[in-house]
Amino acid sequence: MSSSTPPRTLQTGHVGLNVTDLDRSIDFYRAVFGLQVTHQGTDPERRYALLGRDGRLVVTLWQQSRGTFATATPGLHHLSFEVEDLDEVRATEHRLRDLGAAFAHDGVVPHHEGSASGGVFFSDPDGIRLEVYTRTGLDGTATAPHADAPTCGFF
Repeated sequence: MSSSTPPRTLQTGHVGLNVTDLDRSIDFYRAVFGLQVTHQGTDPERRYALLGRDGRLVVTLWQQSRGTFATATPGLHHLSFEVEDLDEVRATEHRLRDLGAAFAHDGVVPHHEGSASGGVFFSDPDGIRLEVYTRTGLDGTATAPHADAPTCGFF
């Protein structure tokens, strides 16, 4: 392969997120996604946690922020997780409601009008925008929040 040829295989690895309260964020990501702490840095100056599932690292949390997620600055727009079916999306929605999470839209919504795919759009305790979606199952069951933009735009 030449140096100008892109990799033949490519997939997203883990995602690192800055948080303000590591313990609170660990509790949230464990409760919502069923992630387990695989390693944790306890040095007060360098607190972090590696969270995974089924032997795979999914999210790293770094306690090195203040304030809340800023949508007006360059960086992460949102983090999305795909699940198998609509039942899993709805189960996630119920867990989020029990946790008092903030939703961008009311309940499960399609990605755009007439789409079979869709999910729930919400924020973690630091305001980081998250999505849990499925590729199928929403066929005509709900109305998209916006006719002129993708739902995952969080408008």
